[in-house]
Amino acid sequence: MALPRQIPSGARVVVRVIEGVDPADGRTKFRDFVGHVLAWDGRTLELSRDAAANGSRPQQRVSIDADTIATLKPVPERPRVRP
Repeated sequence: MALPRQIPSGARVVVRVIEGVDPADGRTKFRDFVGHVLAWDGRTLELSRDAAANGSRPQQRVSIDADTIATLKPVPERPRVRP
C-alpha cells in the first residue's frame, strides 16, 4: 500500500497490520488498531490506540512500523455516550 507522506496529528485512523503467516493454516494474519495519530515520520506511526468500547482494554500508545501496514484509512470519531 502506498502510505501518505503526511498524516495530521490528532486524526483518527484505523490501521491494519500484517502479523505474519499462521504455520497451522498458511494464511496471513492481521491485527487492527483504531486510534489517534500522535506522530508520523514516514517510517513509524505513533498511535494513541482507543480503549475498547466494552472496557476490556485500556487506551494504549503503540508504535507501528510502516513496513507492516497493510491498510490505513481515516474513520469518524466515536459517538458520545450520554449518561
